[in-house]
Amino acid sequence: MSQGIELVVLDMAGTTVHDGGLVEQAFDGALEDAGMRTGTSEHQRARRYVWETMGQSKIEVFDALFPGEPDRARRANAVFECCYDDLVAHGCEPISGAEKAMSSLRDDGVRVCLTTGFARGTRDRLLERLGWRDLADLVVGPEEAGRGRPYPDMIHTAARNFGVVDPRRVAVAGDTGYDVLAGTRSGASVIAGVLTGAHDARTLTEHGATHVLESVADLPAIVRA
Repeated sequence: MSQGIELVVLDMAGTTVHDGGLVEQAFDGALEDAGMRTGTSEHQRARRYVWETMGQSKIEVFDALFPGEPDRARRANAVFECCYDDLVAHGCEPISGAEKAMSSLRDDGVRVCLTTGFARGTRDRLLERLGWRDLADLVVGPEEAGRGRPYPDMIHTAARNFGVVDPRRVAVAGDTGYDVLAGTRSGASVIAGVLTGAHDARTLTEHGATHVLESVADLPAIVRA
């Protein structure tokens, strides 16, 4: 097993969950509600920032988009969560092979943690709709860890929870540059970028991916290598 991996930390949307661009659609709804009309230069700049920071805590994204306007940021975040909840109710499914990969890793004695930049309420509703309450050993978000990606706090929180002291015993997988950067900063020995979500192989590699995989379904073979 690669470096004796004891813990695998997996992103949700785009990595284990296929949402067909629902995150971006929810951001568009929030930006429109905040007064950014589609097609304007302001909206385009905001949309570009959202894309570049995929994987980051959503409230942190809105805080950056609306500096010095905490009420506007909180309103936008609330609208985002509401839009996303409505969208996933009609279109949300696991990435092909993701459930099998997680079950296989756990069968091998590897702990599995899901991480997300969603707020706790949105995350819990997503898990409920997927029927994933018992699929992973742990689910961690910024509210539990203190900071979201690109900081490694969620990964470190998961490691502490399971008593994993050596970061080289941790594998991380995600579909965004920020997922990968958080893995790099955590000291994990396996940092897999997957091509089922927001960012391409070049972006994932530039942020420090040790592996670029077609899907999280390929991760167990890397962990076992």
